[in-house]
Amino acid sequence: MMMHKMSEIEKDAKLMQEVADGNTSASRMVVDLHLGRAYRLALRILGDKSLAEDMAQEAFIKLWKQAPTWQAKAQIKTWLHRVTHNLCIDYLRAQKRYSDDEVPDMEDPRPGVLELKAQQQLGDKVNEALQKLPVRQRIAISLVHFEECGNIEAAAIMEISVDALESLLARGRRKLKELLLPTRRLMDGEEK
Repeated sequence: MMMHKMSEIEKDAKLMQEVADGNTSASRMVVDLHLGRAYRLALRILGDKSLAEDMAQEAFIKLWKQAPTWQAKAQIKTWLHRVTHNLCIDYLRAQKRYSDDEVPDMEDPRPGVLELKAQQQLGDKVNEALQKLPVRQRIAISLVHFEECGNIEAAAIMEISVDALESLLARGRRKLKELLLPTRRLMDGEEK
């Protein structure tokens, strides 16, 4: 006998029904699963920890308000990515920092202290370089490479075609490679 396997969308719809019914452990589970992603996306778009926290909290307020009428049309993570993205873009527009006219652009698993420091420094360099990209390229790269969205999902979140997303990714990757070249040379021990 073959059992019906619930899709992620159906599982999320059931979880949201529990949230709507006031189940605090279901609410806690949603927060545990998705708050970090919403915060990281907002941080990558805005580059400011405090603003990112505000945007992630605002996205969750919207999610809680949506719970009673939640329909099994999308995963919670996809919905939250879209709402977080839109909140950040709205903020950037209000600050005149965003425009729609922009051109779419097995070893020991425990790292040592020096390796951790090097990883943190590299992560800082990558985040610095990300902040230098045009906003739409930064969002595309953040969704695909850091939030592990597929191209179709990322394009839907950004409300653009998959071709436009791929174009943004290609230009963003080229620019990141250019921006990170001095860091790579330094890490490889080259002089220049």
